[in-house]
Amino acid sequence: MLKKNEIIILKKNQRHQRSIELTMKKILYILLLLVAGIQVQAQSFSVEATPDTNKLMIGEQVKVNLRVTYRVDNGAVNVVFPALYDTINEFVEIVSKSAIDTVIPDKNDPYRFYQEQNIVLTSFDSGYYVVPPFQFVINNDTVETDAFLLEVNTMEVDTTQGIFDIKAPISEPFSLIDWLKENWWWMVAILVLAIAVYVLIRYLKNRKPKVQEEVVIPVIPYHVIALEKLEKLKQEQLWQNGKVKLYHSHISEILREYIENRYQINALEETTAEIVYGLRLQLISAEQMNKLTQTLTLADLVKFAKEQPLPLENEQSLTFAIAFIESTKINTEVTN
Repeated sequence: MLKKNEIIILKKNQRHQRSIELTMKKILYILLLLVAGIQVQAQSFSVEATPDTNKLMIGEQVKVNLRVTYRVDNGAVNVVFPALYDTINEFVEIVSKSAIDTVIPDKNDPYRFYQEQNIVLTSFDSGYYVVPPFQFVINNDTVETDAFLLEVNTMEVDTTQGIFDIKAPISEPFSLIDWLKENWWWMVAILVLAIAVYVLIRYLKNRKPKVQEEVVIPVIPYHVIALEKLEKLKQEQLWQNGKVKLYHSHISEILREYIENRYQINALEETTAEIVYGLRLQLISAEQMNKLTQTLTLADLVKFAKEQPLPLENEQSLTFAIAFIESTKINTEVTN
């Protein structure tokens, strides 16, 4: 009979063996899942190159559709299409290639995408040519399409017939009607141009010269302009609002403009003394000369010496200016 200690050791060994078996089963199960996942991932995309025909004549063209189909169940897929140049090989040339187009997945299978690009091939030598596989790069793995064969044929020549010279061109009689059929639009254009020239000449001959009406712009007398400016200055009430310097500057400027236009002296650029001296020979009364001198002198003192006139002096400057203009204005009234 087994002793008690031996029985205990035997049971422990059995449990340990069962634990090892369970662990091995788990590892095998995980490996199976990994292998299945790799197979699914490996089969989650495919590439193909499909020509619309394998037979063509010299110089004809064949369209090849490059397509990659993939699934995005397990995440995004990075696809790089083959690099295409001018030729496939020394006998097959690439005529054109389209942009890469991504097709929207079907609503019944939203994880299935495919992209495609069309290229056009041609050949100018007869024979059988292998178009090698096109290489795609998908998630950093290189995947190739199947190669395909192109059969390029020449025109069949009937060797039973002899070789003949090129026939000479046949001359056909050319009539006036034929010429008119080919050049009628020139005749119409010349006729239309002749009619247009005739109408233009008649129009120019019969056109009456347009008499321009003389626009008479009334000349406003200088004294009217000056008096209107002084009236506007009075309405602005500058000195009443503390703008004494601006008030007297406007009076001086209005008087100088009037004197310059009335007596043809450069009053806007001259000093008060020069203006008074320039008016000495004019028919101006001594009283009005004194008013003018007083008004211009006060304006100079306010402008350059910061004189602060009394309210009465402010009013007198405007009154004196109006009086001077009224007394020296040119009488524009016509006496019958």
